[in-house]
Amino acid sequence: MTESRKFGLIRQLISIVGALSAAVLGALVLLIVFDATRRYLFHEGSVALQELEWHLFDVVIMLGVAYAMHRGAHVRVDIFYDRFSERTKQVVNVVTMLFFVLPVSALILYVSFDFVLMSFAQMEASSDPGGLPYRFVVKALIPLAFALLILQAIRELAEAWHALKESM
Repeated sequence: MTESRKFGLIRQLISIVGALSAAVLGALVLLIVFDATRRYLFHEGSVALQELEWHLFDVVIMLGVAYAMHRGAHVRVDIFYDRFSERTKQVVNVVTMLFFVLPVSALILYVSFDFVLMSFAQMEASSDPGGLPYRFVVKALIPLAFALLILQAIRELAEAWHALKESM
């Protein structure tokens, strides 16, 4: 498989995950409107609905992290970055991916496995009366999110490295 094909598959995967995250965000907005309407107009509340809002928010954030990097919408100091030359931007991207994003993501991925496995083993659920079961499913998003972030960071690193080589 060629390099561009490998990275094309990563690009497709991250785009699909981003679209899924956007769909979940739409569902979250509708759920919040429904829950707020019930609460303020009809004076009815639901612990399960409120927890579902938090779970959907978790899905949006966890699945959206790699997509944000894919779109260049991740956190960085744009006030400086925008003024850099293309070559300097690529150096910053290589250094950032190699020394920050990949090691931190790998550490979180490694540490989160036991956390998630313990949650699965306990069949962790909400401690609130009327809360949701299956909290362990939401916790499973942690290693998934950071695995996706590692894939995207590898793609970003390869593209920045290639651009640096081209500029020499």
